[in-house]
Amino acid sequence: MDMRRLVGLNFVRLRKDKGLTQERLAEMSGFTQQYISDLERGRRNPSVVTLFHLASALNVTPADLVAEIEPPAAE
Repeated sequence: MDMRRLVGLNFVRLRKDKGLTQERLAEMSGFTQQYISDLERGRRNPSVVTLFHLASALNVTPADLVAEIEPPAAE
C-alpha cells in the first residue's frame, strides 16, 4: 500500500474514532475541509510538519498516522 493511502486510511479511522467531522477537524487543525477530504482519499502527500500538526489536532502521535494497518482477524 502506498504511503498516501495508508495515511488517509489511518486519518479517517482516527478522526471517526474521535467522533469528529471533517469540518470540525478542519476548524481544530487550521487546514481546510477540502484538504482533509483529499488527505483521507489519498490524494495528498503531507509533509512531516503537516503530519505533526494533524496528529496534534487528533491528539495522537504522527506515528499513528503512518502505522501499518493490520488486516481483520479471521473468525
